[in-house]
Amino acid sequence: MTYHHGDLRRTLLDAAAASIAQSGVAKLSLRALAKDANVSNAAPTYHFGDKAGLLTALAAEGFELLAEAVSSPRHQSLVDMGVSYVDFALTHPSHFLVMFQPSLLRDGDDDLNLAQQHARAALEAGVRDARDHGSDDESSSRAAWSIVHGFATLVLSGAITVADPLAEARRVAAHLDIDQLE
Repeated sequence: MTYHHGDLRRTLLDAAAASIAQSGVAKLSLRALAKDANVSNAAPTYHFGDKAGLLTALAAEGFELLAEAVSSPRHQSLVDMGVSYVDFALTHPSHFLVMFQPSLLRDGDDDLNLAQQHARAALEAGVRDARDHGSDDESSSRAAWSIVHGFATLVLSGAITVADPLAEARRVAAHLDIDQLE
């Protein structure tokens, strides 16, 4: 066994994401991740405690990546932000899967809570900025989130098959154009 590893935490998070993408979260094993990383079986436990700790860290990372994706200055509209949300989900499917399954995560984890707050604030700011009057309408935020989250989930699950998911995401997200809805 190798006991010195460059960035074992990063290696384990990347390996967990790859494993979830290939076999699903139910088959994720800390022991298998340790074996693949050529470290002792106890090494993942040192970094994450248990499987829930690993999934919580993966979810926290996902929420931070989501906040970054939807906060991009390249967004000129709510539609652009919606497409970025779908692009995030398709680019990081394992993160996306665990982020919205609280039963897999450690409740009350400080890093997770902070990352969730960042993502929520970024999503709400995007909706608020898209509205001319700057309203902080919670139902508008939820509607926007529901549309793009639902579309991303349907694509990832295979319930919807499209040749170009981002182009279709743009057409779906066009329903978010607040000016057309008011």
